[in-house]
Amino acid sequence: MTETRPTSGVEEFGYKQELRRGMSRTDLLIYGLVFMVPIAPWAIFGVVFNESRGMVPLVYLIGLVAMIFTAVSYAQMSRAFPVAGSVYAYVGRGVHPQLGFLAGWTILLDYLLVPTLLYVFAAESMSGIFPDVPRWVWIVAFLAVNTAVNYIGISFTAIVNRLFLTAEVLFIVIFVVMAVVAIRNGTNGAELSTKPIFNAPEFSPGLVATALSIAVLSFLGFDGIATLSEESKGGRGSAGFAMIGGLVIVAIFFIGQTWLAAMLVPNRTSFTDEEANNAFFSIVASVSNNGWQIAFLAMNALAVGIANAVAAQSATSRLLFSMSRDGRLPRFLAFINRRTQVPERAILLVAGLTLVLGLVFVGQINTIASLVNFGALTAFLLLHVSVVVWFGIKQGSRRYLVHWVGPVIGFAVIAYVLYNAEAAAKIGGLIWLVVGVGVMLYYRARGGGILPEHAAGADPVEVR
Repeated sequence: MTETRPTSGVEEFGYKQELRRGMSRTDLLIYGLVFMVPIAPWAIFGVVFNESRGMVPLVYLIGLVAMIFTAVSYAQMSRAFPVAGSVYAYVGRGVHPQLGFLAGWTILLDYLLVPTLLYVFAAESMSGIFPDVPRWVWIVAFLAVNTAVNYIGISFTAIVNRLFLTAEVLFIVIFVVMAVVAIRNGTNGAELSTKPIFNAPEFSPGLVATALSIAVLSFLGFDGIATLSEESKGGRGSAGFAMIGGLVIVAIFFIGQTWLAAMLVPNRTSFTDEEANNAFFSIVASVSNNGWQIAFLAMNALAVGIANAVAAQSATSRLLFSMSRDGRLPRFLAFINRRTQVPERAILLVAGLTLVLGLVFVGQINTIASLVNFGALTAFLLLHVSVVVWFGIKQGSRRYLVHWVGPVIGFAVIAYVLYNAEAAAKIGGLIWLVVGVGVMLYYRARGGGILPEHAAGADPVEVR
């Protein structure tokens, strides 16, 4: 793949280039894939299987169609504003700085809690292998490794991402071979079938609605690519290319794996609650042995607890860095380590918060997940608004499909999912928003609402 030098830098937006541009387009794509976790369906296969009456691949196909509109909107805004703030920068510069702060604040709820959720998930998986080891031990161990990886620098993070993506793809290939052999031999009645894609007797509009909610949330993470825009060396279009490409590739992984897994349990449309929690790993054992089942459990734990969490911590620290250098959060978080060129204090703060939250929320996966979803989806709504306002209204764009129709459809899909979210998630999310309004008013009173290119004598970012 040919890499190009960036056509413009962050200087045009009033910043200095202080983060290291060490990520190629391929690195960004790999980062996005690792963030979305190609083997993500393993952990939730049984639950999604029950909700979809066995049509798990259909769920992910619906998710791809639904989320592609959001990915395209991200791609448009990342090209217009190739800075580290992601939706915070896009809404702030495309619509209004104060609304941008609220967009950043809401997705911060997602980014701060995602690492916590991942560590809790990983600890649960490891406890299945080593039941005598307390879950908090795994959380501390994973957190220490990931903080070290992020602290060393973005180039080392890219290497770790490549290694883990290779390992995940290797396990996917192993599973594909296992499944194909089992289907060919008719193991446990396995047979080639299109029913997992579409089973007319079990299909209903309600199923589509349920599947849409599950599927949209399964693809969260591709947006994290936008936070690395200032560390990309592939030009303005790099982040957008990686987001759309990553979404499509990971969907192919999701659909392929779940289709094969569903064919290995023919004539079933549900699992018991106890079976659902480890359905995929039980399927692996049924076509191989317990040794492979443990290996898949370990790979799942490492992919989530290290690879996915490294990506999440990177994204969170970059968002904090971007908001703090604009004076919207404490400026000490904009501190850049001159040697490693990473937002050192933001990384350490994320690690500290994650440690506390992880120990508090051990065993409470559903609670964390519901709050994560609210933050991401609310920010996505504002993202779509920013596309229409910036391109459609302010720039007078005639690309109606990309700058009008797509964002409106994307907004409608996300609004539907958010409307049907759990009540606890809405309440918790609204409380977080109220706190955000208070923070916004505080920093606005201190002059933090002016974007850097308009601020005379703005405080420089601290670099050691």
